Amino acid sequence: MGSADAPADATGPLDALTDVTGLRVGHARMAGEGALSGTTVVLAPEGGAVAAVDVRGGGPGTRETDALDPRNLVQRVDAIVLTGGSAYGLDAASGVMAWLEERGRGVRVGPDPSQVVPVVPAACLFDLGRGGDWRARPDASTGRAAVEDAAGTEPGAPVAEGNVGAGTGALAGRLKGGVGTASVRLPSGVTVGALAVVNAAGSVLDPRTGVLYGEYGAAEPPAHPAPEVHRAAQRRLTGAQGTEAAPPLNTTLAVVATDADLTRAQAQKLAGTAHDGLARAVRPVHLLTDGDTVFALATGARQLDPRNPIALNELLAAGADALTRAIVKGVRAARTVDGGPGGGNHLSYSDLYRTPVRPSEPPEPPEPPEPRNPPE
Repeated sequence: MGSADAPADATGPLDALTDVTGLRVGHARMAGEGALSGTTVVLAPEGGAVAAVDVRGGGPGTRETDALDPRNLVQRVDAIVLTGGSAYGLDAASGVMAWLEERGRGVRVGPDPSQVVPVVPAACLFDLGRGGDWRARPDASTGRAAVEDAAGTEPGAPVAEGNVGAGTGALAGRLKGGVGTASVRLPSGVTVGALAVVNAAGSVLDPRTGVLYGEYGAAEPPAHPAPEVHRAAQRRLTGAQGTEAAPPLNTTLAVVATDADLTRAQAQKLAGTAHDGLARAVRPVHLLTDGDTVFALATGARQLDPRNPIALNELLAAGADALTRAIVKGVRAARTVDGGPGGGNHLSYSDLYRTPVRPSEPPEPPEPPEPRNPPE
């Protein structure tokens, strides 16, 4: 997605966070009937990555985010954890910490190379009970499974999207949410990627048209569902809701990353401006019942132009654009799931809107009704 007066930036080869060289992504989900939750891990390359965070939701659940303040000690991190399970699910980070410690990765705190403390920032989303089992939530074993999944991938591997990892039980307003990812390759050669877990209290869907908000302003005009398709989708959404209203407790989580060499302060700015991409795709955002959190990672493989004092600007714009597209892709990749007893079905956008119509091909207007003969 580019500005109106400039050509759109190119996507990376995979259009995924893993287009940022060195980053790997892994997922794990809870097993068992009634379980709709899981964990996603973004694994940094050996030596870690500069990291930052910007938390704007009013109900966040996080771990080790204070360590990312540029005024504090920690310089680099080895992994970021995004997890379901609300505050209970933050325990997934313990499994990632243990895996990193076994490999001597972390902040060295003693003379022995094995004496490390891995700093693993984490954020959680609310999905408790969405599959019917309130106690089905990630723990340390889920985190370990997710980081092992990440470590088992090749560099530059595709990223699974939709109902995976932390997106297993995610909802996007009344739609099924999930994991999405996207990337931007700038003319300078710098890559910016984003991964989102879409679990928003706000809506991703324009109620007037059935178009996803994040598709407005894209390089290609958005597809408009036929009016009758949109009406049918709205009826199905209304009928699929459970017998009891679900609490509006959500959160959209994201990681925005680049291969540029950023300071911690610059990384924090990247995390902050990426929230603009969230605000384009979800309305409203940053509510008291959201925990919207964006992490930023910088691997440092490419230098910004030292002659350009505002070289960071194009990265900031690209981060917001990539996050918007990652949210759209996550919603489109999600699939309908059974919400278990009392939960109704969590319907996906792809199942509800099967016959989009481009603006250049507007639906034909309905035939006018036959005139009625006046009574004799």
